[in-house]
Amino acid sequence: QVRLVESGGTLVQAGDSLRISCAASGSTFANYAMGWFRQAPGKAREFVAGIIWRSGGGVYYGDSVKGRFTISRDNDENFVYLHMNSLKQEDGGVYYCARGGVYGSDWYVDELRGYDSWGQGTQVSVSS
Repeated sequence: QVRLVESGGTLVQAGDSLRISCAASGSTFANYAMGWFRQAPGKAREFVAGIIWRSGGGVYYGDSVKGRFTISRDNDENFVYLHMNSLKQEDGGVYYCARGGVYGSDWYVDELRGYDSWGQGTQVSVSS
């Protein structure tokens, strides 16, 4: 059973940059896709970014964050990061880290159904 713990969420101003982190423990990390999702109050959880399990593999982004956010992973240290630039008020919400549901697969890396393990989330708030 993998345990995912997010950190780094805070209150920032619009236009600022922020990096949030996800530490994985308890199970294999390197051979699974990893993703970030977010959820604002009253809204559905939405895909933000995903990264393929293999080294040098592809990355995927939600349309609203393309060009501003970057996902990366450190398979040696079992971390996945989300670097967020030019933050907007609409980027605010709880950000969740998730691990892909199928070993060695990229199955639905940009959809909720592609993931089976979730962290508790970290709050990112963006003021105007």
